[in-house]
Amino acid sequence: MIRVFYLGACGSLIALIFLCLAWELRLAPVVPGGTWLALKCLPLLAPLFGILNGRRYTYQWASMLILLYLTEGIVRATTEHGAAQLLAITEIFLASIFFCSCVGYARRTRPSAL
Repeated sequence: MIRVFYLGACGSLIALIFLCLAWELRLAPVVPGGTWLALKCLPLLAPLFGILNGRRYTYQWASMLILLYLTEGIVRATTEHGAAQLLAITEIFLASIFFCSCVGYARRTRPSAL
């Protein structure tokens, strides 16, 4: 089960990084031609190596970081239309998978659980 949580967290984090870049640079930028909002993917790079290396502490704090992206997805899904709304729903889906995977991984790898 730990492997499932690990793969879910890794896959959803990497997909979310690419989604944020593609969304703001190419697919549905706020301003045609891309915007500085593409920099919103930078905080997602901070936990990347800790998540890939299976560091429990990184899973713990990254589960709190991802809530910002979940919130952004909810706001943009309710305020945007067309492609941007679909991308926001995808962001909600990926952030939810990442959050659940992080919480599951942290719970399964706690010292008392081993």
